[in-house]
Amino acid sequence: MALCTLTGLVLASSNVGEFDKRLVILTRERGKVTAFAKSCRRPNNPLIAATSPFCFGTFEAYEGRNSYHISKAEISNYFRDLTLDYDKVCIGSYFLEMAEYKAMEGVDERQRLALLYQSLKAIESGRFSLTLLRDIYELKSYVIDGEYPEVFRCVKCGEKEAKKLNTFSQRLHGCLCDRCVATEGGTDISQTVLYAMQFIISMPIEKLYTFVLNDETEKALTQLLGNYRSNNHNHIYKSEVFL
Repeated sequence: MALCTLTGLVLASSNVGEFDKRLVILTRERGKVTAFAKSCRRPNNPLIAATSPFCFGTFEAYEGRNSYHISKAEISNYFRDLTLDYDKVCIGSYFLEMAEYKAMEGVDERQRLALLYQSLKAIESGRFSLTLLRDIYELKSYVIDGEYPEVFRCVKCGEKEAKKLNTFSQRLHGCLCDRCVATEGGTDISQTVLYAMQFIISMPIEKLYTFVLNDETEKALTQLLGNYRSNNHNHIYKSEVFL
């Protein structure tokens, strides 16, 4: 088996047998991978601290036919402040589960990994409401998947002037201008919600968590994206119940 170095974040961990663990890791080099840490649950085994969800670092592993076998790990961020707060663990676990569901093996997942890492740092910071964190993370995940709503132009005629985009159509997955809404219908979208969605979609990930919204705008954004999620994404995550 070939030895390789993987940089990534542990998404999930489960016990196997008496002393082993099975991990799902989102990596820069190989996308989502399954890895086993043999004997890591034995007393004083140095791998035990590196095999829990939220651990980010480098993993030396031997590549097998269907999985990897970890021989060494160096963790640079355990997200300890996050893991000590129940509410932060709940939203963080949801982000991990969503990343695990959407990520693929052997695919370039560097954007998804960067989004997850920056989102966990934003949770730790305590500067954002949990609802805004979820809205940003979900919408940017849609962007990575190439299935995000159209908020830069009218989905019917292509009108780009922002002040004319006052309606959002869940059926058409995007905004409608003043002229097209008469035949298509939809729900009102304020300019502040429109700008927030445009910012989330267009900004680089490292600049994503640089704004907050007032309560009214945040509530409207959450309602719109909640409806969008319900209409377009049928998968139910186990961790959602805790949110």
